[in-house]
Amino acid sequence: MKQLLVISLIFFMNCMKQTEKSNELEYTNDLINESSPYLLQHARNPVNWKAWNTSTLKQAKAEQKLIIISVGYSACHWCHVMEHESFEDTDVAKVMNENFINIKVDREERPDIDHVYMNAVQIMTGRGGWPMNVIALPDGRPIWGGTYFTKNQWVKALNQVQDLYTKNPNKLIEYASKLEEGIKALDIVSLNTNVPKFETKFITKSIENWSRNFDWKHGGLKSTQKFMMPNNYHFLLRQAYQNDDKKLQDFVNITLTKIAQGGVYDHVGGGFSRYSVDEKWHVPHFEKMLYDNAQLVSLYADAYLITKNDLYKNVVLETLEFIKNEMSTSNGAFYSSYDADSTSPNGKLEEGAYYTWTKEELKSILNEDFKLFSDYYNVNSYGFWEHKNYVLIKTDTDAIFTKKHKLSITDFDAKKKKWKQLLYKTRSNRPKPRLDDKTLTSWNALMLKGYVDAYRVMEDVNYLKTAKANANFIIKNQLREDGGLNHSFKNNKSTINGYLEDYATTIEAFIALYEVSLEEQWLTSARDLANYSLDHFYDSTNKIFFFTSNEDPKLVSRNIEYRDNVIPASNSIMAKNLLKLSHYYSNTHFYKTATSMLNNVLPEIQDYPSGFSNWLDLMLNYTNPYYEVAIVGENAKKLLKQLNKNYIPNKLIVGSTTNNDLPLLKNRYSKDETLIYVCVNKACKLPVKEINKAKELLKF
Repeated sequence: MKQLLVISLIFFMNCMKQTEKSNELEYTNDLINESSPYLLQHARNPVNWKAWNTSTLKQAKAEQKLIIISVGYSACHWCHVMEHESFEDTDVAKVMNENFINIKVDREERPDIDHVYMNAVQIMTGRGGWPMNVIALPDGRPIWGGTYFTKNQWVKALNQVQDLYTKNPNKLIEYASKLEEGIKALDIVSLNTNVPKFETKFITKSIENWSRNFDWKHGGLKSTQKFMMPNNYHFLLRQAYQNDDKKLQDFVNITLTKIAQGGVYDHVGGGFSRYSVDEKWHVPHFEKMLYDNAQLVSLYADAYLITKNDLYKNVVLETLEFIKNEMSTSNGAFYSSYDADSTSPNGKLEEGAYYTWTKEELKSILNEDFKLFSDYYNVNSYGFWEHKNYVLIKTDTDAIFTKKHKLSITDFDAKKKKWKQLLYKTRSNRPKPRLDDKTLTSWNALMLKGYVDAYRVMEDVNYLKTAKANANFIIKNQLREDGGLNHSFKNNKSTINGYLEDYATTIEAFIALYEVSLEEQWLTSARDLANYSLDHFYDSTNKIFFFTSNEDPKLVSRNIEYRDNVIPASNSIMAKNLLKLSHYYSNTHFYKTATSMLNNVLPEIQDYPSGFSNWLDLMLNYTNPYYEVAIVGENAKKLLKQLNKNYIPNKLIVGSTTNNDLPLLKNRYSKDETLIYVCVNKACKLPVKEINKAKELLKF
């Protein structure tokens, strides 16, 4: 009897396995053939998802079905929630599969598609975000959309739109035509025919308007949730110190300190989450994105160079340690992101499960140090989040804290190191958040520049090695024979024709790499990529760059990205690149193009300065002296390192240890000595041999 029961159980379990396998196969859709981690997350939904491609779009037209375009990304918490509630539900899938062609889009792989339909959603609803869900006509023109929907909201909307399409399609077609006009008008940048006039008082007025929204208590802007916006504070940092604005210096340092002390910074493992859901930078949206960490490394490196604040230095060191350990590949590339969600002790995917702590956990790990630890990291009502969980947040500087507890800085540093090791070890045994392991050219270029900036300030040669390894990865894997870049790399395959962001960020990173290494190949590559961009992205009528290449299939609209956001606009980065390259190569076309681009956006800047901070940074190169520093001779690299110990943002570096024909170096090499030339628009002072004398010429 007992044997019979065992046999029956085995038979039952085998049947269950076969059923599970059968269901798994039943629910496999076309996304199973994709490489994007986000698309693969949906590959076993009962929804008959398809990828965005010519075949799918042709099918929609042939069958005259409405299209559902659902856009998200791998690390997106609410994308996972909607997937679980709606896209994994067979009843919802039935409605979607019967009436619609269903397309899933990874916004990071296809920012062009995301831009078009996000503009549509913002016109229709006044707001945007992810997941983004749009219903479009068979020709791709949007007619309805929004962000996250509950299951009931989603099904109700699908049925209503489908019913209207069946009974009165002309009404939807008419609406789609009007919406299409709105989308196309949204990102138009008209040629500014006024003579370019860039003035210091314009920048001052812009900051005055901006400052009305400064949060002087917590840093950042007044808001119930806060994004770090690195390019905002990089510009304000430069403006404050370059013009000796003490009040603005205080605001920037309050902001950088509060961010570094807050829960948006991972005090255990290093690195930053994407944004804070509260005003005090405490509880993050726990996803970690490469692009945030890349730009924040650059920002905090410069902040440390100016202030010598050890908090800023430690942020750089710990963040790059996180990048090295968690987001780097063996071939020199960087991964994209870590998910906000991870598996909790009860076996469910929960936001922040990997990063948060209960008091009981901390007491068992830290023992007699718990009381001191809890005071330092606010394991109290201030640091409480939800469900007995705490997010670590600091409120005191180490100097204040050690004085309060009568500790020496040396002893306290040892304690902190021990605490972090203990917590890191414990956390490492938890299920890790899911990794989005695709490599994006633009985000890698931002991280490459982060390593360059860290090397320039910290002089750690390993940072330079990492930067060069990544630059070589881009050249080897993402640069095509025709001179263009691809956008994505996964499973040893380079795919998707590059966007303007890929060119702009790569050019910027290569110029930065040249300026610390004096290896001319990076400057040459930057120039070649700029020429390719002008050939394939430039709108010669309005003097601005499109986001997509002229070789890409047409979408509803060919967008122009010119407003700075969490990443600076690809056009603002490109304008800064062209200005620099115009100096390096005495290229008047580059100079005129950069100047026209800045002039085009001038009318919008003062009304919304935080959306044009990178443009304002470029404007400083016109309103203040912009120095060309040429270092020529055997000891050029040694003198360059000495110069880089100083914060001088209004300069470019050109140099060589041998004879060189670059316009700023030609006929300046001397075999017996190393000379430093300080020039403004090719008008140069007499050369000097010492950095201190060069600094005097730079009015430092």
